[in-house]
Amino acid sequence: MTLSAQPPAPTRILLVDDHALFRHGLRELLSMEPDLTVVGEASTGAEAVAFAAAHRPDVMLLDVGIPGDHAATTIARTLAAAPATRIVILSMFDEPTVVRELLGAGARAYLLKSVTRDDLVAALRSVRTDAGRIMLSISRESFEQVSDAGARILSDREVEIVSLVAQAYSNSQIARRLDITEGTVKRHLRNVFTKLGAVSRIDAVNKAIAMNLVSPEKPAVPRPRG
Repeated sequence: MTLSAQPPAPTRILLVDDHALFRHGLRELLSMEPDLTVVGEASTGAEAVAFAAAHRPDVMLLDVGIPGDHAATTIARTLAAAPATRIVILSMFDEPTVVRELLGAGARAYLLKSVTRDDLVAALRSVRTDAGRIMLSISRESFEQVSDAGARILSDREVEIVSLVAQAYSNSQIARRLDITEGTVKRHLRNVFTKLGAVSRIDAVNKAIAMNLVSPEKPAVPRPRG
């Protein structure tokens, strides 16, 4: 007897917004998607963190302007309590400084509340299945300012090292390629992690890609052997 493959479990979503009517509308909208399910609602940062710690939702859909802690603090506390939860920002604020801060805190997507239904659903699916990808739905002006700021954040050497990390170089390979010590590579990477708010090598690479610091399509140099 041939066993049929089981469909993946629906993406479990926590809605965080201080407007009950808006949460209700989102719940109704998402209920139309068989692979998405709303498992909880919260109206403050503290409620959101407590729910995430207890129930570990796959995705938190977070409004920037909720009462209580700043959104960046809510993100940090959520990821400390539930590291696997992906955080999607849904906001009316199209401000480059806010976008940079919340991506740096660990958000995986930043969407404006004017986003289309299809784009919202696509983002919720993407952040779960492609954990390293960062999604933005903001104005061109804000995107350009976020990208420009990223270029000023990292030094030329740090950008070079992140580019090599993106090509799957190890620390020892980077050291040989750039004729520096492995300890120097590690120091540069620590600086990159701090500046980008990254928690891992892949997180640093994806944040650098989101800021147009690194191209995922055009490697700068051939990958070495060994």
